[in-house]
Amino acid sequence: MQGKIKVVGDVTVCSLSGEININTSPDLRKVFDDIISKKAAKVALDLKDVSYIDSSGLATLIEMLRRMKKYEGKLRLCNLSDKIRSLFEITKLVKLFEMFGTEAEALQGF
Repeated sequence: MQGKIKVVGDVTVCSLSGEININTSPDLRKVFDDIISKKAAKVALDLKDVSYIDSSGLATLIEMLRRMKKYEGKLRLCNLSDKIRSLFEITKLVKLFEMFGTEAEALQGF
């Protein structure tokens, strides 16, 4: 798993690629530790190049969302493949995460 961070206006955009699984979840946590240590209030997580997420990856995303909510930060997901979106629907995580089709849609009205 790779993570690239850029700032668009006042939104931190984190683009991930590869698989988010039990082996790469610690890498994702490190990326988010940096974001959270800066108390980034608005974060868009671009999952366009993520091919797979397992249960530990989902748990890490939930943990990051909860950590951000402690300081009133907001996390939005965007560019989910049909396969990844289906996973969020099956696990009912669509109720927990704000999801958008594109990065531009995620940035609008943040």
